[in-house]
Amino acid sequence: MATRIDRRGVLKGIAGAALVLPALEAMGEVVTAVPPRRFCAVYTANGMALPRPELGIDEWRWFPAVDTDGQLKLGKSTEPLEPFRDQLSFFGGLYHENGPKADSHICSDMWLTGAPLQDPKPGSFNTVALDQVVAEHTKQHCRQPSLVLSIDSGVGFLSRTSTLSYDIEGRPIPAENRPRRVFERLFRADASTAAGQRDALGRQLSLVDAVLENAKAFSRRLGQTDRETMQQYLASLDEMETRLAASERWIDTPVKNQDRSFLNLDASPEGEPASYYQTMFDLVALAFDADITRSVSFMLSREDGMGISDTFPLKLGLPQTHHNLSHAGDREGLLAFAKYDCFLSEQLAHFFTRLTSYRDLEGTLLDNTLVLYGSGCSTTHWPKDLPTLVAGGRGMGLSHGHYARDGEQRMTNLYVSLLQALGIEAESFADSTGRLAGPVFG
Repeated sequence: MATRIDRRGVLKGIAGAALVLPALEAMGEVVTAVPPRRFCAVYTANGMALPRPELGIDEWRWFPAVDTDGQLKLGKSTEPLEPFRDQLSFFGGLYHENGPKADSHICSDMWLTGAPLQDPKPGSFNTVALDQVVAEHTKQHCRQPSLVLSIDSGVGFLSRTSTLSYDIEGRPIPAENRPRRVFERLFRADASTAAGQRDALGRQLSLVDAVLENAKAFSRRLGQTDRETMQQYLASLDEMETRLAASERWIDTPVKNQDRSFLNLDASPEGEPASYYQTMFDLVALAFDADITRSVSFMLSREDGMGISDTFPLKLGLPQTHHNLSHAGDREGLLAFAKYDCFLSEQLAHFFTRLTSYRDLEGTLLDNTLVLYGSGCSTTHWPKDLPTLVAGGRGMGLSHGHYARDGEQRMTNLYVSLLQALGIEAESFADSTGRLAGPVFG
């Protein structure tokens, strides 16, 4: 007779967290039949518009107001999210303890890690990102441990990163930015036979193993700067090897049959901004629906005017680039900044609509997905009062429709609450002091 396993068994592991054991057949059908729990982190650089009261445009402030009955009153920059007001909550007063101590442009590097980037340990820079902690817990259930997306591919460079994700050792994980390449990575199992895929994977794994071995030996003979460049290259190879090894397990399992005809795989960062963002969000929703991955990060823009997305406001008819708008102090400049916030809210609303359109074992995909949306600074690179929104998760017990603000609290406390909602027995994350108190998580 097979041994029965206690569902509450845990593994002491990554990032100081205790991870709940994966749902195994030995735990019984009740456990294995529950809906998947998913996580998606969405980041925008440069903060959001928070105009001063004397400018007379409070209705364009990104944070909502609350009426006498405690109901949210969304401003104009978040008005596109109105249909989802009972499926989302805002958080104010959040900050990373290490944020004010570091270069103000480094906020995207630490957004999902909370790491002490101003004083890293010898031989390191960052620590593991929240999405990768989720991936460690969920990777045994899906074809790919995580999906790392960004407006610009690769990892960028320190303080001007083009990825939000850092592995267990704090190394940046390269991001993908082209819809067609993302599609091929997610759904290529439909394109060839299982035998052909197995042969191709075997050749790719052998090649990666050989390149890794040679590259590591070569790296030891380089100077410090070249070694850092090689470390990024090695991180890319490690990520590829992990991805290929995970794919091998799923070769004989067909991908879910879905309607993907609406995808615009020719959308690109060089084209129309809304078409690009919506296509990328459509790919995330399809990946969640097919249970290809349960952990996603998507960097909509980079800090300090880096990358092509800085020009998106100009394409939309606004007077300045995104980074320049974030430095505006006058009424007209902040109004234009807020209008770009509204554009981003429209893209987020499109994503929520898509997640709501797919049914899960119980409820919709949005009910069983936690979406974290925000920025690593509030406005003009100030790393306090970080604009933060959490949507979805009603199937995980979240209660929405709140503007939670109770003085200053560490962002990493919110991360502990998110991990616990996802079923991960985390008592701490990075420099957290506990879970986030308040009405959203009970």
